[in-house]
Amino acid sequence: MIKALMARLYQKYRTIPFPKGRPPALPERFRGLPSVKINMCADGCKTCIEICPTGAILQNHGLQIDLGKCLFCRDCEEACPSGAIRYGNDYRLAVRRREDLTLYAGREELKLAEEFDKRMKSILGRSLQLRQVSAGGCGACEADVNVLNTVGWDLGRFGIQFVASPRHADGILVTGPVTKNMELALRKTYEAVPSPKIIIAVGACAISGGPYIGREEVSDGMIADIPVDLFIPGCPPHPLTTLDGLLRLTGKIRERAKR
Repeated sequence: MIKALMARLYQKYRTIPFPKGRPPALPERFRGLPSVKINMCADGCKTCIEICPTGAILQNHGLQIDLGKCLFCRDCEEACPSGAIRYGNDYRLAVRRREDLTLYAGREELKLAEEFDKRMKSILGRSLQLRQVSAGGCGACEADVNVLNTVGWDLGRFGIQFVASPRHADGILVTGPVTKNMELALRKTYEAVPSPKIIIAVGACAISGGPYIGREEVSDGMIADIPVDLFIPGCPPHPLTTLDGLLRLTGKIRERAKR
């Protein structure tokens, strides 16, 4: 017991102060919200479109980037001859609607996720219990979601917890491209959660299929008839991105700071 107490005193307080304090330092190679300078694009250049592995970049009345498909791999940034595409360090990427993940000229910022409506808040109260479903994921999104349960992040202090049974949950958090073998399991989990329920898609795979998009073995993300309430893009999303999205959904972060 004495050794345990001494170790605790030595380690001190390890939980990050976010969102009250400054967010934790992000690694140098972190890739956040990209920006596109249309005026810097060379006429007729389609280098970024051709090199994108998931078709996240389109030429539709100007350049568009679909962050729901983006792997944040930086291939487009490195290949762009004029430097028109740059990835920043803004970790705030979670949105409530799928279409809000598209960036284009005139929309250089995301419409960040807003909190539940009054009805859902009155039902859920101050807590949110989630059942996590790995629908064929590679393990990256799952690992970075699990990080939120460690002492460094302590997701439980916000009243958000993961539960073992969907019958005890307020919703499900889905990772992975939803393989054909996982469709039935995901649907049964969804049906087992009492209504009203919250659905969260984490990572490019769960949103659009990610690097597996178009493969016959996957459903290209969430099943069409299951409505999604929160989209958190990335491959995988940084734990800070996921935490920010969850806190915005539950109303614990309400203001939208200017970039």
